[in-house]
Amino acid sequence: MLFLALFITLAIGACKSKKKAATPAPAPATVEQPVQQAPPPAPTRSAEEIAAEKLENYFNSVAAAGNASMANQSIQETLAMFSNQETPVLIVIHEENGIKDYDEPTTIKKYLEYLKDTKKNLNYISDIRMDAGGKVSELELRRK
Repeated sequence: MLFLALFITLAIGACKSKKKAATPAPAPATVEQPVQQAPPPAPTRSAEEIAAEKLENYFNSVAAAGNASMANQSIQETLAMFSNQETPVLIVIHEENGIKDYDEPTTIKKYLEYLKDTKKNLNYISDIRMDAGGKVSELELRRK
């Protein structure tokens, strides 16, 4: 009798395991991929901002040039951005209540020669004016 009970228990257990094997496993839940949104468009920069950035780089390269020929080459590249070599460069030395005091006015050619001689760029561009052709027509600098 014990043998018969053991045999029945094993048979029932075997049926259950066959049932489990016959039942297909549930499909894995689909993992939703997060929707990737396109990055917001980069803010557009004005022609003045782009020109000011390029000029800062040119001024630094003139001041840091290893020799006179490298400095002269950088000067020629820089001058191409200006309406002419006599474009005024104004350097603000003091401002109070919206009234600006300027150093003696100079030209872009003289200012670039000054950078080449001193090997120091002590000013940054605070205002830039462009003509209709996209060339710099006036430049205002301030002490860093």
